Amino acid sequence: MNKVSIVICALNNINFAHDCLSNLQDIRDAEFPDLRVIVLDQDSQDGTPELIENEFPWVELIRGENIGISKSYNKGYVMTDSEYVLFLGMDAFPDKGTVSGMVEYMDSHTKAGAATSQLVLNSGKVDMDAHRSLPSPWIAFTRFTGLSSIFPKSPLFNKYFLAGRDMTKDHEVELCISHFLIVRRKVLDELHGFDEDFFVFGEDVDFCYRLKRAGWKLMYVPQYSTRHTKGAVIGIRDTTRKLVKRPLKFRLKMRKLSTDAMEMFLRKHYFGKYPTIVVYLMIYSTRLLWLLRTAIEYLKR
Repeated sequence: MNKVSIVICALNNINFAHDCLSNLQDIRDAEFPDLRVIVLDQDSQDGTPELIENEFPWVELIRGENIGISKSYNKGYVMTDSEYVLFLGMDAFPDKGTVSGMVEYMDSHTKAGAATSQLVLNSGKVDMDAHRSLPSPWIAFTRFTGLSSIFPKSPLFNKYFLAGRDMTKDHEVELCISHFLIVRRKVLDELHGFDEDFFVFGEDVDFCYRLKRAGWKLMYVPQYSTRHTKGAVIGIRDTTRKLVKRPLKFRLKMRKLSTDAMEMFLRKHYFGKYPTIVVYLMIYSTRLLWLLRTAIEYLKR
């Protein structure tokens, strides 16, 4: 049994596949000679699978149709027999020592079911999406009304990004994105992997929620760092919109899938947890957010 395997979901990632896998080649050579990297390609039409086959024959490429992130992650993880599985975005580049350091961290913190490194944007700023709280009525209210932006350092008004934590030391968080998410195999088995009803968004929110509910800790470990070209895969972020140009129809679809995923999460977990009227308010706020984001995409087209 090897110590860690890496699972990547790819869809038309020709702009990043070479750099991502070259970085993992360096990690493999320096840190884990037996490192398995499994790439599940979602019917890419831009030459991504051909590039992988030709330039990275050691990578285990699985071609298939576009079945979504959750199904791909599950398909990849069951192919492994490693103690840990690292789910990685094609636009994520772990620094030297990060993968081995995170494995050592998990070995010494047995109550941690999963962990993430610090994610750093191309601008040099920390990607706070890797350091978040699970949604609640109060967090949704402060986020939607802009209070979290007005008071970014307030633990009360910006609980969304867990303001007030010491960002230089490892600590427990409630939610991180799956662009760098290392998980114990026993936890994946216990939770039966990712919920495959989540197609492209929300799979990480749901997984983190179920992990915490099962009594495991989710740790943020800023001692180790991963560069993240945020939004490069989807192409709807302002920071990478010009780098990865996606047609308006595609961007609108991603916006819809994003808000649909949040509504799915609310319906799955929050009825019975919060008053029904509160949950419906959160759902309709999510739908309103979709309308606003759709309008913005039309303005930016």
